[in-house]
Amino acid sequence: MRWDQQPVTAQRALQNDRLHKFLNDIVAPFSPHYRQLFAEHKIDPRHIKTVADLQCLPFTSKRDLLPTDGVPDKVREFVITPELAAIKRRPRVIAEALLHGRGAAERTIEREFRPIFLTATTGRSTARVSFVYTDHDLRNLRVAGARLIQVFGATTKMRGVNMFPYAPHLGFWQVVFAGLEFGMFLVGTGGGKVLGTEGNITVIDQVQPEAIIGMPTFVYHVLRQAHEAGKRWPQVTRIVLGGEKCPAGMRRKMVGLLAEMGAADVRVCTTYGLTEARMAWGECPMLPGERSGYHLFPDLGVFEVIDPVTGEVRGEGGPGELVYTPLDARGSVVIRYRTGDYVDGGITWEPCPYCGRTVPRIVGEIRRTVSSQELRFDKIKGTIVNFDTLQHLLDDLPEVGEWQIELRKRNNDPLDVDELILHLAPVAGVDQAELERKIRARFQDETEITPNRFEVHLMAEMLQRIKLETSLKEVRVLDSRPKT
Repeated sequence: MRWDQQPVTAQRALQNDRLHKFLNDIVAPFSPHYRQLFAEHKIDPRHIKTVADLQCLPFTSKRDLLPTDGVPDKVREFVITPELAAIKRRPRVIAEALLHGRGAAERTIEREFRPIFLTATTGRSTARVSFVYTDHDLRNLRVAGARLIQVFGATTKMRGVNMFPYAPHLGFWQVVFAGLEFGMFLVGTGGGKVLGTEGNITVIDQVQPEAIIGMPTFVYHVLRQAHEAGKRWPQVTRIVLGGEKCPAGMRRKMVGLLAEMGAADVRVCTTYGLTEARMAWGECPMLPGERSGYHLFPDLGVFEVIDPVTGEVRGEGGPGELVYTPLDARGSVVIRYRTGDYVDGGITWEPCPYCGRTVPRIVGEIRRTVSSQELRFDKIKGTIVNFDTLQHLLDDLPEVGEWQIELRKRNNDPLDVDELILHLAPVAGVDQAELERKIRARFQDETEITPNRFEVHLMAEMLQRIKLETSLKEVRVLDSRPKT
């Protein structure tokens, strides 16, 4: 039966079985971190028989992976490190040695457990953390990638241009392995840092892809530049986005630009990926404003949704923080990993209303639980500002080409009040005074704050400010406040 059409009861039974075997056969005996954790908390993994039993295990967070003075390479403790003698005693290894020889059996063990590949977090909020893959993990990455392409409604006859940055970054490599597994023609440009904007436009002109794939901000920038240059790309039918949030307003702008470049019925496919999970999940091809939910792979991993304060597991459809546990991983393994991502629609097992797939889906908007912070704009009290809300507000405005929010202290005094400066590159021909008035009104309605002042820039200067072609991810919020 297809991976995406199994009955829910069969999927849940498979998850329970895989979880029990994974914890007992791989994690408990071979993970230095979890072997110690289970011993400290007197946890017997044999008693973890269902996904619901995961609540007996402590959470893992980014903090657990970061180096300390005593353990400068803490992340290594999360790498599955088997005892060769114990592995060789397993029945399947003995059988292979008898059938194909000891050398073949040892090679099989090596391919399952020896790290050969690496991706890393971007390091925007904390230090970079690396996650290693074995050949076993790369196989799962390929499978996940091929499933992504199926969710996107693509075919092997389609071509794509991968504009994710060339780096040890999950986005780029998920696309590479997806194409290899699915058998789809994909050209990687390395993003803006490798070929620059003009180079990416040239590749699209030459390849004539049906799918353009990359980070939302850079894809939008390339489309805008190509539109200004008078390019015609009528063959494009898919925009595939990942690596950062993409508000509906930005998606509408992309589809609008392509429509003026001759493309018809363009659909946007958004993805949600985790370096810690070493794979990504996707939504059905949608019109701007529609959301199908991210289609999960229940045989490869489990998502829980918890109350971010109490840690209590929410029921189906309940909002909360996403927590991830793999079911078939080697290399770097984290169990009950708190992603720091909050989803307002929770997880549903109902069939997708767009494609009919029966897999579980993450539904609704996903935002960082740390995306809100208290700023002090007066001497009396602070104001909670949600930067996700500001991003949606600004990207929804068709008059705004690019933008950046900068936080400063009045008079550059660490003890003075905060200031919010909005840097703008308006679309050509826009009345700047009217745009500022419109932004102030929308800020006040949505957040009850307004920018202290506006600074208007030429587009080229703005692109340098947000580091569009020099950084892995663009800098939308710049904290220039002096440290106390």
